[in-house]
Amino acid sequence: MFVAIMSSAALFSPASMAHAATELTSQDWQVACDNTRTCRLAGYQAENNSEFPVSILLIRRAGANAGVDGKIKIGGAKESSSKALMQLGNRHRISLLINDKNYGETKPYSAASGNAELTPAQVTALLEALTKSSKIELVLRNSRWQLSDKGASAVMAKADEFQGRVGTSSAFIKSDTAVKSNDGILPPKTAPKLNFVAPNPKAVASDRKKFVMKSSQLASLMQGTMKDAESDCPNLSDKSPWRVSRLNDSQLLAQHDCWTGAYNTGSGVWVLNDSKPYKPTLVTTSATSYDKGKLTSVQKGRGIGDCMSKTDWIWTGKTFEKSHESTTGLCRMIEIGGAWQLPTYVTKVKTVR
Repeated sequence: MFVAIMSSAALFSPASMAHAATELTSQDWQVACDNTRTCRLAGYQAENNSEFPVSILLIRRAGANAGVDGKIKIGGAKESSSKALMQLGNRHRISLLINDKNYGETKPYSAASGNAELTPAQVTALLEALTKSSKIELVLRNSRWQLSDKGASAVMAKADEFQGRVGTSSAFIKSDTAVKSNDGILPPKTAPKLNFVAPNPKAVASDRKKFVMKSSQLASLMQGTMKDAESDCPNLSDKSPWRVSRLNDSQLLAQHDCWTGAYNTGSGVWVLNDSKPYKPTLVTTSATSYDKGKLTSVQKGRGIGDCMSKTDWIWTGKTFEKSHESTTGLCRMIEIGGAWQLPTYVTKVKTVR
């Protein structure tokens, strides 16, 4: 089998995406801090309490004056009567109870976002409760969802460390010693700017020849881009077709099925020159979709799809660069597709015409 496409040439080098970020999961809580130093903490019901799934998201940006925002999502992969009640608005709101003390109702449920915001007073009470053993309940009429406090202190301490707040007055975990000044708290970082350039498959010089290569030759060429091709892309040399398309007048995009799991799949994606030296460069072996310069990998944490991970890359004219990386939280039956967006890498993308 031959793969043929109108020709061209150039190189691809994946940008080094070394960036300051951190993640930690501890029992029923997790934290994900991205490259702008924003930290998101998500807590859930205890794993053995799946009949009443619930999750709270706490967001704290970097900087000495940053506050904390809180959101609540009651779970159930299927629409429940409780969710239906919440959508009725002001008449039905969730109440927060901590150690049986009522801290009032949340703000109205938003059907668009699928969650309800906590009030500032509720956030303050919740942060205090999470630093010690506490009974935390979300109540809607006769239904009660219990939020676990197990693991909260560990992820709060990780967020404090990442944002440079340890020992300061704005730390989640207060120190027993003298409180340091907030002056040393790390400031927010600006998200990297990327220029998205839509591929131009028609940009081919008239004197170029067609790109023609056997599938076996392509497989052999791409094999050298991986340390362990048998593990990274076991289907590289099978009979599934190569998909080769043009990116510009000198570079090509080559795709091939790499692996299939119980509920996930991944394709290999390479950029190469359309003539010698081909210099192929691997973008990923876990791609799930590609459309006009935008490449995505979405993988399920388990078959039901209540937790996912996602990575995006965009074409910048010569290379694919990572533009986003996130997960949707723990697999706790909160929502099909995942409860939250917990990014560890974000960018600002501008489309260049």
